[in-house]
Amino acid sequence: MKILIINANDLKGGAARAAYRLNKSLQKIGVDSQMLVQDKTSNDYTVLGPETKSKKFIAEIRARLNQFPVKLYKKRLQIPFSPAWLPFSDIVSRIKKIDPDIVHLHWITGGMVRIEDIAKINKPIVWSLHDMWAFTGGCHYDNNCGKYKSECGFCPVLNSGKKRDLSNKIFNRKKRIYKKVKNFTIVGLSRWLTDCVERSVLLGSRKVINIPNPINTEIFCPVEVKTAREILGLPLDKKLILFGADSITDYLKGFKELSKALDEIKTDVEIIVFGSGEPNTPKQFKFPTHYIGQLSDDISLKILYNASDVTVLPSLQENLSNVVMESLSCGTPTVAFNIGGNSDMIEHQINGYLADPFSASNLAKGIDWVLNNPEYETLKQNARKKVLEQFEMVKVAQQYKELYENILEG
Repeated sequence: MKILIINANDLKGGAARAAYRLNKSLQKIGVDSQMLVQDKTSNDYTVLGPETKSKKFIAEIRARLNQFPVKLYKKRLQIPFSPAWLPFSDIVSRIKKIDPDIVHLHWITGGMVRIEDIAKINKPIVWSLHDMWAFTGGCHYDNNCGKYKSECGFCPVLNSGKKRDLSNKIFNRKKRIYKKVKNFTIVGLSRWLTDCVERSVLLGSRKVINIPNPINTEIFCPVEVKTAREILGLPLDKKLILFGADSITDYLKGFKELSKALDEIKTDVEIIVFGSGEPNTPKQFKFPTHYIGQLSDDISLKILYNASDVTVLPSLQENLSNVVMESLSCGTPTVAFNIGGNSDMIEHQINGYLADPFSASNLAKGIDWVLNNPEYETLKQNARKKVLEQFEMVKVAQQYKELYENILEG
């Protein structure tokens, strides 16, 4: 059984890291798995990137050109939106050359795959959805508009006042192309996204199942807190709150809600922000803040989670967050809003806290509850146990292997 995982990147971004982990998980159980990307940063020989420097350069240009139609909407919300319109990709020809038994799509935007290319893939397709893009008119998260259940248009993400806007055109392109795909299985990585797919016009009639992302629990594991803090130069005598986001300006990441919550918490803490560097005009919390910046390897991330007393994910829409899974796997309790796939991982007041959406006050209550919990060590043990039971890499890989076998037998 030969599996080809397709993702725009191999290590950059949450979807890339999750797809790469699946690639390694499948290999661990003996599945012949490779990964095809347009931007390769690893030195893994099982990851296939652009074949020449010129093709790598073209891939970088495609990512920029792909956004051209979106830029015409000057008043759009700052939410990722992908039209996937650029022709002349070599993705289909490369798939034919590799000749896998199953093509497993993941995050394929950024100029990598044109919507029309999907119908040209003459192999069974599995598509693991890391966000909502596959069944919307172009947005990766719909900002709770819900138009994917009927038809996109008058797009609130684009701030459009027209029915036949870019979202409507993309929606109908997908509708036309998806009809041509015969062997098509959709994987919702969270129960929430699985439910969204089933209610969608574009993919609701397809086979839809729920399988989560895998994680290597041997890498993401507990280490001694003092050691972790000494490595990162963090204070040993403070309670530390961890917050991760690629950009603190992306309002869907909930930075505004987190800021309000931190103004209300009663515990004396310090803040750690990773994924984003310190801005030119940094938000002044009432607590000292450490900006760690981007961490590119799992070992550094493990050290960071273990140095923290609690991880906070204040996102307003979220699928199956790597941050939550990684934090819990390291035994660090997590606080998040009770939305999306957060409840797949966080068990309320067992291994963390699920706050009322989108209450900054309740988020603050959850942070205080974790930091001052007399059974804090039990929370840490429960966090680790949850991941070992449901998201450990071999267990998840076996679920995917069974899915592949059923497709090939069917």
